[in-house]
Amino acid sequence: MTATPGTPATPPYPPPSAGQDRHHPPAPQDTRRPRSAPPDTRRPRSALRDTLTLLSLPLLAAPVLAASFAGGGTRRWFGGRAESQRAEAQAAKDAAAAAFYELDTAQRDLRISIETISAVDDSAAARRAASGFEALGSRIDEASRQYIQAVDAHDLDRDGLEAGTAARARAELTAAKDELLRVREELDRFGDSLGPLLGKAETQLARLAPAVERARQSLLAASNALDAVRDKNLRADDLAARLAALSPELTRLNQGAGQHGVPATLERAERVQREAGAIRAEAERLPERAAEIDHRLVSLRTRAQALTTRAGQVEPVLSELRRRFAAACWQDLQQVPGLAAENVRQAELKLGEAQAARDAQRWPDATSLLSTVRALLNATDDAVSAAGDRLGRLNAVQKDPQAEIERSRFAIRDAQRLAMTGRTTPDPRHARPLDEAVARLERAVGTLEGRHPDYWHFLTETEGVRQTVARVVAQIREERGGH
Repeated sequence: MTATPGTPATPPYPPPSAGQDRHHPPAPQDTRRPRSAPPDTRRPRSALRDTLTLLSLPLLAAPVLAASFAGGGTRRWFGGRAESQRAEAQAAKDAAAAAFYELDTAQRDLRISIETISAVDDSAAARRAASGFEALGSRIDEASRQYIQAVDAHDLDRDGLEAGTAARARAELTAAKDELLRVREELDRFGDSLGPLLGKAETQLARLAPAVERARQSLLAASNALDAVRDKNLRADDLAARLAALSPELTRLNQGAGQHGVPATLERAERVQREAGAIRAEAERLPERAAEIDHRLVSLRTRAQALTTRAGQVEPVLSELRRRFAAACWQDLQQVPGLAAENVRQAELKLGEAQAARDAQRWPDATSLLSTVRALLNATDDAVSAAGDRLGRLNAVQKDPQAEIERSRFAIRDAQRLAMTGRTTPDPRHARPLDEAVARLERAVGTLEGRHPDYWHFLTETEGVRQTVARVVAQIREERGGH
């Protein structure tokens, strides 16, 4: 709509009169003479003009809008070269993002492999693998930085993006993607080269969890075994102390191989399992051990009483030896009665201490004391038996010394035949000791002459002869068996 002036302007020509021709203008008149304003005939024309203007706006706007779409440096809404370049740049951006994501994922996976190898293997090859991965990390960082810079440098969603700008963005993003793919190929090749190291590490890791679990189960079984022993009113303080000493090892096992390393953790798990198994075995055997100690206490006490009785019989044996044989045959047995009595007395004292240790359930002490008692009683038994054996052997040789002589000569002849088997002359290493044995036997036989021969010396010499012969026989057989 147009504005209507406040005072209508004077028309250049007055309106025609009633009889005047409408097609011929009137004669000019003096416009300087004032006259009254004619009636306002322009308002209806103005309203009509405004209405026509409004109706014509869509028709006028159509070509203007069409021109706006067609060019003039403005963005086209549907198609066009700039939009095609924008789409290609966006596709390049998406491809680069995918390559970046895949490279990042591959790097994370390979880092896990490197950490696995480093945790298990401290060899030079493992250290080279770790340094190689660090070097690849620098390449990855550089490729990632190129990608991020390309993304940050171009806003592909910006209105009015020019075709040239979109083309540059596509080129930079494509270059970044290609670099990411090249680094990914390097990373894959490096990962393939880690196959042997990773296989070895994974094998040890596969052993780790079962080994740790077995150690824990062994500790639990040992603890349960101790509880079962206590339910039978048996203390196992030493076993409980040994089990408590394993608690720090269990703590280290729970901390895991990440803190202590796989080899150390495996070794610790195996040691804990072994020691806990030993504790469990001893705990389970403890009732049997207690019963065994009780039986040994009774048995050794009975044996000590029997030796006391036997020791009292040594003196009559010594009397007969003194009466019938030379002093050399019995002089070394003079201390047997006193030694036997002292050993039995010491054994009985140790038995009392062993009983006290058993009552206090100090099982190691009780076992040690019983071993001492047994050694004392064995020594006493040997001493007491020696007197009787001496008398019996002296009686036999006094009655028939020839039997002892023939026994020794038979041993010598048998050795001589063996030494000559397959030979025309004996080996001096064998002949010499056999000849010495013959001479020694002859000397021993000579000591039997006289009124009171030293039969014990004779028996000792013949026994020595047979021992020498036995050594030569063993030497010959060993040499021939070696060939």
